[in-house]
Amino acid sequence: MLKSKTFLKKTRAGGVMKIVREHYLRDDIGCGAPGCAACGAAHEGPVLEPQPLDPASSLCPQPHYLLPDTNVLLHQIVTVWRPGTWASVALRPPGSLETYVEQKQGENSNDRNDRAIRVAAKWYNEHLKKMSAENQLQVIFITNDRKNKEKAIEEGIPAFTCEEYVKSLTANPELIDRLACLSEEGNEIESGKIIFSEHLPLSKLQQGIKSGTYLQGTFRASRENYLEATVWIHGDAEENKEIILQGLKNLNRAIHEDIVAVELLPKNQWVAPSSLVLQDEGQNEDDVEKEEERERILKTAVNEKMLKPTGRVVGIIKRNWRPYCGMLSKSDIKESRRHLFTPADKRIPRIRIETRQASTLEGQRIIVAIDGWPRNSRYPNGHFVKNLGEVGDKETETEVLLLEHDVPHQPFSQAVLSFLPKMPWSITEKDMKNREDLRHLCVCSVDPPGCTDIDDALHCRELDNGNLEVGVHIADVSHFIRPGNALDQESARRGTTVYLCEKRIDMVPELLSSDLCSLRCNVDRLAFSCIWEMNHNAEILKTRFTKSAINSKASLTYAEAQMRIDSATMNDDITISLRGLNKLAKILKKRRIEKGALTLSSPEVRFHMDSETHDPIDLQTKELRETNSMVEEFMLLANISVAKKIHEEFSEHALLRKHPAPPPSNYEILVKAAKSKNLEIKTDTAKSLADSLDRADSPTFPYLNTLLRILATRCMMQAVYFCSGMDNDFHHYGLASPIYTHFTSPIRRYADIIVHRLLAVAVGADCTYPELTDKHKLADLCKNLNFRHKMAQYAQRASVAFHTQLFFKSKGIVSEEAYILFVRKNAIVVLIPKYGLEGTVFFEEKDKPKPRLIYDDEIPSLKIEDAVFHIFDKVKVKIMLDSSNLQHQKIRMSLVEPQIPGISIPADTSNLDINEPERKKKKLKKELQSTRKL
Repeated sequence: MLKSKTFLKKTRAGGVMKIVREHYLRDDIGCGAPGCAACGAAHEGPVLEPQPLDPASSLCPQPHYLLPDTNVLLHQIVTVWRPGTWASVALRPPGSLETYVEQKQGENSNDRNDRAIRVAAKWYNEHLKKMSAENQLQVIFITNDRKNKEKAIEEGIPAFTCEEYVKSLTANPELIDRLACLSEEGNEIESGKIIFSEHLPLSKLQQGIKSGTYLQGTFRASRENYLEATVWIHGDAEENKEIILQGLKNLNRAIHEDIVAVELLPKNQWVAPSSLVLQDEGQNEDDVEKEEERERILKTAVNEKMLKPTGRVVGIIKRNWRPYCGMLSKSDIKESRRHLFTPADKRIPRIRIETRQASTLEGQRIIVAIDGWPRNSRYPNGHFVKNLGEVGDKETETEVLLLEHDVPHQPFSQAVLSFLPKMPWSITEKDMKNREDLRHLCVCSVDPPGCTDIDDALHCRELDNGNLEVGVHIADVSHFIRPGNALDQESARRGTTVYLCEKRIDMVPELLSSDLCSLRCNVDRLAFSCIWEMNHNAEILKTRFTKSAINSKASLTYAEAQMRIDSATMNDDITISLRGLNKLAKILKKRRIEKGALTLSSPEVRFHMDSETHDPIDLQTKELRETNSMVEEFMLLANISVAKKIHEEFSEHALLRKHPAPPPSNYEILVKAAKSKNLEIKTDTAKSLADSLDRADSPTFPYLNTLLRILATRCMMQAVYFCSGMDNDFHHYGLASPIYTHFTSPIRRYADIIVHRLLAVAVGADCTYPELTDKHKLADLCKNLNFRHKMAQYAQRASVAFHTQLFFKSKGIVSEEAYILFVRKNAIVVLIPKYGLEGTVFFEEKDKPKPRLIYDDEIPSLKIEDAVFHIFDKVKVKIMLDSSNLQHQKIRMSLVEPQIPGISIPADTSNLDINEPERKKKKLKKELQSTRKL
């Protein structure tokens, strides 16, 4: 026992209580070095390496352990450490008898901690000498605190800063690039000119938010304009929900997804959202005057009705930085170690890093972390973390898009796989408890070609009373994934399966997704069935839910199912069942649309891959058949039926899905676009919008209705999961349904697994567990699921964009008809129906004379010289892959028709070489290599 304190305390009853507090130190904590006779059996938990790996340090040539101080451990060791490059790290618990130090009078906590680490380092060095005189093992103290280092050296402790030690590792010179740049002042750009205002301290921000002076929200940078962002204000207030920020100084060093405090500017300083497309392409990081000129262009005269609440960032409440993927933009200055890194995500600013490996990293996809953003630097400071591989390589680009969209894609761990059923697996008597045997029913599945994770199957048969029995049978994934185990936790973390063009990132291991849970034909499978009794007018008379065992009689594609329905000769049980389902589905869809459900449009593409190279050889828009709609109708019906049931049983804990109605301002672009074609779109209710879209037809322009529906899709809000006990608004706007959930895809969506568990408890087929009825935990789960679903969508779009680039790389330059979707101040956004491809045609290019552009936001229209462009106008464009910028290789579109002198390119562009800058680079490289050989 070190010491004992005794004091008296008066109780509420008026008595006196004696309290004794004793402070003990342990004498049984080992040093951690294996083979230490002095410590004997005192080792517990992790131990040091028996013989530290020689990190080839020029400062410490003999074998050694490292003892980092707290700040080095927090800020540096994760970024710099890599197996085999550092010596072992030694840590000594503060409660050890030999190394405990008491705080001296007048000594602050920080100084006491520094002294304690020095005492531990000294103890280790003395202790290791006793262990092995010939080995000469040492403990090196690593600290970035100058005073602490000086005191350590005075006390005879070998001590170095993190930078000194890392620079001494001669075998790994690249590690110096990984050091986090912590001193913002020490790394400021030479000009020293203050660009940004100071961020207020957190205490002042909190006071300001409380008093209403400042507003707290999430910073969302624009993809199209690097000088503009919006802040989504937290809270329930409808007023000033979204605040616009324009200009570098008002953005004030905030980065996408940061939680910021903003100050609302006076109304006379409010601005309108810019229609300008601006990309940060400058090489000179000090050229702030050019930025100010661009900012002035943003603030052109606009209609007062277009003005939005505008503000400026006054402080950062929480940074949400992450490692960023992208490419190094090598400095033009020869031998320079300072370069700009351009992130793949256009919403992230360029990052200034120092590296000696610029020549090696050029043309590679790399990961960089941000360290800080000084007030007098145009860009944040950061450091190199990892090299992913060569730009354009399929594996590398797929890795980039998965990392950028935070998609968990590591192989499943052994801990997760240990909860999978042992093979061979079959349905047992125990499995059939609380389960109906429906293996006799003529059940079949209808899916896209090549689908292996078959979630759902259907059946339809006539009953003796003349009514129809319709069943939707969903894979019983919750039977295999039990609450709380490692498999369940990993599935919840992933949230959803992510479908890329060439691969699938499964939410659950393949044994479940493609085998035991997949409702393949001619094998017994466990299911959760939703069965209705309907009359021939598709009116539901009875609904029941049951866990079941099924045996699918056919696994069909949409095309095969359609062929059976249309065939005049096929009349087997499966075909009769499909015809019954299709007939009912048409009635259900008609009724749903009459209630106000929206039929929107979104161009989806399908790639045809080369069987050997796996490169895309053809690109087509997906063809939708009646059978697509048939399956969709019964999935919607099952989801609605289950939503009603689980909400009846768990009014506070049901996991539901809602689709909020868009604010009227979202529809402005749609209404204006229709008006330009002399059509009226009403948006006061979903029903009036649906009716308006149905009436919006033009005999001379048949594709107009599809374009309007595509534009209407862009006006919609995101559908989200929520807990019924945490929200009052359950309505699903797009489906015109008062209640909705997801039940039909548990192999690929974790939300459906939770819904299955709720339904199983509701029908007495399974028991509940505490987390299932905890609405706060359910709300947190919904937050993660919403994030994962959004990221999965973005990752899928990025995969389509990359494969589209590959397609046009091999296809070369093509000319196609397109329709204008949006009109900007200096560009038009077009859609090419043949490929379902969207792109931007710019009318201002660097180093070219600027054309005369007149933008009218009211119509909206853009006048270029004597030609006027409106939304939905038909144009002809050239499509080509622009590889001149390796960082952002992109599909480039140029106007062919209408012909505008100086703007349109000639129809014959066979001599045009969009990759010319890149080819010149390669040629120069080859010449240099030849010179070296000579």
